[in-house]
This record gives sequence, C-alpha cells and structure tokens, in this order.
Amino acid sequence: MSGHSKFANIKHKKEKNDAAKGKIFTIIGRELAVAVKEGGPDVNNNFRLAAVVAKAKANNMPNDTIERGIKKAAGDVGNVNYEYVTYEGYGPGGIAIIVDALTDNKNRTAANVRSAFTKGKGSIGTQGCVSFMFDKKGQIIIDREEFDGDGDELMMTALDAGAEDFSEEEDSFEIITDPDAFDGVREALEKAGIVMASAEVTMIPQNYVALSGEEEVKNLQRTLDLLEEDDDVQAVYTNWDE
Repeated sequence: MSGHSKFANIKHKKEKNDAAKGKIFTIIGRELAVAVKEGGPDVNNNFRLAAVVAKAKANNMPNDTIERGIKKAAGDVGNVNYEYVTYEGYGPGGIAIIVDALTDNKNRTAANVRSAFTKGKGSIGTQGCVSFMFDKKGQIIIDREEFDGDGDELMMTALDAGAEDFSEEEDSFEIITDPDAFDGVREALEKAGIVMASAEVTMIPQNYVALSGEEEVKNLQRTLDLLEEDDDVQAVYTNWDE
C-alpha cells in the first residue's frame, strides 16, 4: 500500500475531529447503543461492543464517557431504533464511494446522502455497483512514534494471532486481517500493551484512481465534506488516490 498511507489519512481526520469531537463521539455513541442492544453491556462477552470500545479509545474518548455511554445504552435498549444502511455511488472521474450510515430515519439519511453526491457532481448507484472494487478487511494501524518495541516481534505477534498481512510504512505499521479474525488479533495486541492508532473493520480499495483536474478534486472533496458532516454517516470509503 505504498503511496496510500492510511496513517496519514487517520491523522488528517483526527486533526479535523479535534475541532469537532462531537461528531466522532456521536458516531461512537450510536455504535455503542447498537452493540449493547445486540449483545449486552458486558465487554468481555460482546465482541462487537469490545470493538467499539477499542475504536473509542483510539479516538481518545475518555473512559468515563465510554462507561456512561454503555450504561445509558443498557438502560435504553428498548428505545434504540438505529439501523445500518449502506449507499454506493460514483464521484467525479468515476471515483467509487461507499457510505455506511447508522440512522433512526432512513428517508432523511437517504436524502442527505443523495444531496451530497449531487452537489459534488456525482451520482448514487445501486447496491453492489462499487463494493466489488473493495475488500472487507480488519485493519490495525500502529504509530511508530507510539511503539517502542521491535517491528519483527510485532509482526510475529500479529501473525500468530491470525493476521493475514503485515507491512511497514515510514510512519506506521499496518496489520491486515480477515474480518472474522479481527477481534482475536486486536485482543492479542491489547494484551501485549500495544497502542493502536486505529483498529477497525474497513473497506480497502483493490486499486486507486487519481483525479487530474482541480474541478474534479474540488467537487469530490465537497461530497466527502458533506458526508463527514452528517451525523448519520458512520464511515466513507473511496478509491481516490489522494
């Protein structure tokens, strides 16, 4: 994945979120609510909840905020009506875009997502129109500055726990897993005391597409900004070669 530093993207997003933590905390709060509703409030017996908690910690959500979120979700289980929806489409230059949302009003979310595509000169497509261009994988990023150990030992820890691939970038380590093996690998790293900059199941492009025109870049960025500002949107994946 040389030339496509996921870690650089993570740092960029975190810098943006530092100015608007309400957005990322809203996203995680909804995920906590759904995870608790589906599997209960015990992190040790709810893999999905454990994954959300790991995501919360990676985004610097305070422990007491996480605990309050879980307790609140446990008390409101009957009132949690969020559901996951996914939209697929194309941005300028044929850039593939996948939008994951968690919403209590699908009509509102669909209208907002469609508007974001339209304002960026893109278009919503049918389910499956671009997802075949991506692979669903567990992805763990470790900041080199936060890791004092040996890279080879880190690789062996990850591979022994079930990781598929391990790669080194100038500023980070990247671990790729099958989605089903993600929790086991993440837990192994946590037990080893390894700090993770990001740990999530994500959609990784099989190939990246570059945009040559400034207008195309401007329009695509407009779509992405509008999607990121929408509280219903949990994640946005593209094959844009930035």
